[in-house]
Amino acid sequence: MLEVTAFLGDIVTVLGFPLGILAFWIQRNRERRNEEAMIYESLASSYDGFLKLVLENTDLQLWSKDGADNLDADQQERLQVLFELLGSLFERAYILAYSDHMTEVQQRRWSQWENYMRQWCGREDFSKVIPQLLADADHDFARYLRRLADEERVKKGTQP
Repeated sequence: MLEVTAFLGDIVTVLGFPLGILAFWIQRNRERRNEEAMIYESLASSYDGFLKLVLENTDLQLWSKDGADNLDADQQERLQVLFELLGSLFERAYILAYSDHMTEVQQRRWSQWENYMRQWCGREDFSKVIPQLLADADHDFARYLRRLADEERVKKGTQP
């Protein structure tokens, strides 16, 4: 009986340790995926908040055109603040969500942010303020956004 108990103890030890490691690894991966999902949701919520500001400032024609003509001083200031907010949001998204080595899910999430960036970089008014927005930005993000802006200029056939 003592030998059977010792044998069962050995089996539990041999199987339990790898199973414990596997359970730990699965839990860590689940936590990482949940954290990534929370970051994505937070960033998406921030972009939704920005779009609400765009809606509240329809006189700037940020959604319907490539920028309003003949803005007064108040409108120009509001436009600048909105672009600063957008640039900050893009930088935050880049820092939190971009990686050179992304999973398929991460790549799908990032491609949405890249589409947002391309959409705004394709606007002449936003494109003009990019150098100012990137003055104190993360170096890698600045290089990334400049590349997108250059690609969008080439698509439109305009010069920087």
